[in-house]
Amino acid sequence: MAKPNVRSLSLITGGAESAAERLPAEAQADSLPAGAAERDPALLDAYSGAVVDVVRRAGPAVVGVQPGERQSDGEFAPHGYGSGVFITPDGYALTNDHVVGRAGDLRVVLPDGRELRAQLVGRDPATDLALLRAEASALPFVRLEVERPIHAGQLAIAIGNPLGFESSVTAGVVSATGRSLRGQNGRLIDSVIQHTAPLNPGNSGGPLLDSAGTVIGINTAIIAYAQGLGFAVPATTADWVVMQLLTHGRVRRARLGVGGRTRPIDRRLARILGLAQASAVEVLSLSEGGPAARAGLRVGDWILSLDGKPTGSLDALVRLLGPEHIGRPAQVTLLRGRERLSLTIHPETDGD
Repeated sequence: MAKPNVRSLSLITGGAESAAERLPAEAQADSLPAGAAERDPALLDAYSGAVVDVVRRAGPAVVGVQPGERQSDGEFAPHGYGSGVFITPDGYALTNDHVVGRAGDLRVVLPDGRELRAQLVGRDPATDLALLRAEASALPFVRLEVERPIHAGQLAIAIGNPLGFESSVTAGVVSATGRSLRGQNGRLIDSVIQHTAPLNPGNSGGPLLDSAGTVIGINTAIIAYAQGLGFAVPATTADWVVMQLLTHGRVRRARLGVGGRTRPIDRRLARILGLAQASAVEVLSLSEGGPAARAGLRVGDWILSLDGKPTGSLDALVRLLGPEHIGRPAQVTLLRGRERLSLTIHPETDGD
């Protein structure tokens, strides 16, 4: 087989490049889409201007959160660092529950260097959120966005204190909405925002902002060893948690007193019983005297639905147990052997 003419190939390539290089500047400009040369700098200026404006308005409300302990000599000894954001002028601030931890004392550090003592108002490990109140008034704050929907592709700006570097700003876009992320207590956090604004340890608890400077989420997690995979608890969830904590001192959710696991349903059995779902929740344990035990559920039962809504997984059952079910009778449809039953259950407040 004849060898390829490398000289010819290099000459063809070089000749094409040389021809392009020899084009007059006017001809090269004419080859671009109309207005592209003028439009690109304008778009970059608009993008930069939007980020700068958001930081100018929202930056003063973003704080460092220092959990720690008061020593015997009265000095404060921090043992961690995170971020937070004021949501009211009288010092209420949101952060992550994992930032607060089990600290006996808390401090918030303002961008101007002031340190304020803070009290823990309440926490919700299920959504990794905690509400603090700093001992001050007339503070800068930002609003939680609970009205406008969040869309993939929109601008997302994160402000926080990664690795202790105060008031650091990163920007990206919303990658997706409606993600699920498992919290520290095992519950799924629903409707989580995925975004590309770079995050590092210390960003936890800081705000994710839109181009209007309102909070669309509270940054909570990153995927280790990955790039552009940040997650934020949506502002709608944060707003609901804040109201629960202010009203009740904790987040109230319904419970059945059931321990279970997700189990697939045999296709033949599903066809015989006319079941559309492919899985259910198998009851593995019952809390003594709990709602499920009182209603007559047994270990080995398979829960098919709650108030007519399918419970194809343990997570699906947990999602259905919102505060609206507390103290209100609900219908549980279950499979006991090959028999389909319906029982009335009265869920209790989680923690009762």
